[in-house]
Amino acid sequence: MPKQWALTLLVVYAIVLLVLSLVSIGGFEPLGSSFDDKINHFGAYFFLTLFIFNYFKTLNLKRGLLYALIIASTYGVIMEVLQKYLTNERMFDVYDMIANAFGAIIAVLFVIFYRKLKLK
Repeated sequence: MPKQWALTLLVVYAIVLLVLSLVSIGGFEPLGSSFDDKINHFGAYFFLTLFIFNYFKTLNLKRGLLYALIIASTYGVIMEVLQKYLTNERMFDVYDMIANAFGAIIAVLFVIFYRKLKLK
């Protein structure tokens, strides 16, 4: 993917995630479990990590996967803190931060696993 498209995709996704994190837009369609919110957080940060890594890959950045993990996890913490101080509709939740970080970690493991399969 060309560098400008990778960056555009990353920035658009990060902005959409910011808006969804800070604005109350009503509930998403329930998935049928009591952990729907955590599943949404997991998925959102799984893809954020992949988009960050994809951009770093276009830059040939060493340790891009590690940086993607750190940046995505930090972004998740920042979003939770902003929810605490900037909105009345959304609330700070440590378990959301854990789901965000877990999504990022699984994305990293996914990339590592994919690379190993691709090398064989």
